[in-house]
Amino acid sequence: MFPAMPLHRVKAGPAKTAVVALTTLLGAGLAVAPAPNPAHAGRAPADPPDSHAHGEPAEDEPARTTVRARRLTRVVRNKLIAWELMDRRRWASEHQFRCLDRLWTRESGWNHRAHNSRTGAHGIPQAHPGGKMATAGDDWRTNPRTQIKWGLRYIRSRHGTPCGAWRHLRATGWY
Repeated sequence: MFPAMPLHRVKAGPAKTAVVALTTLLGAGLAVAPAPNPAHAGRAPADPPDSHAHGEPAEDEPARTTVRARRLTRVVRNKLIAWELMDRRRWASEHQFRCLDRLWTRESGWNHRAHNSRTGAHGIPQAHPGGKMATAGDDWRTNPRTQIKWGLRYIRSRHGTPCGAWRHLRATGWY
């Protein structure tokens, strides 16, 4: 899948941050789908041998596979953004990331388009009301980086760390 490379041989900077984050995500049991190859755009993914009883793919399978790969890619991308921003706050430990992952998986599934019509909470951190995130950027409705930046600031000011926020959520039902 990925060639093994000792982490100490990766130069510090965005590349190392990405390698560490990806390693952490994979270590947490998250499977990463390969990025689609632009040369194969519009083609259905190849089926593994003997994957269907009669060698025929089910009619709805290519669409289902594509949607799942896109969703997984969006989740992984958003988690990598969070890891990078956590690194800037010196929170980039596996322990703190695990707490943040649990927190925002429960809140929004890491979906930057998540919206609770009952409460008005919006985005990855489920800010209530969502407009609060405008303090991090005008693109708060659509930009996961802006939402994550706001969410990490909120966590720092209110709970100190992602694990502090996770403990509070477990104790009270909100963070």
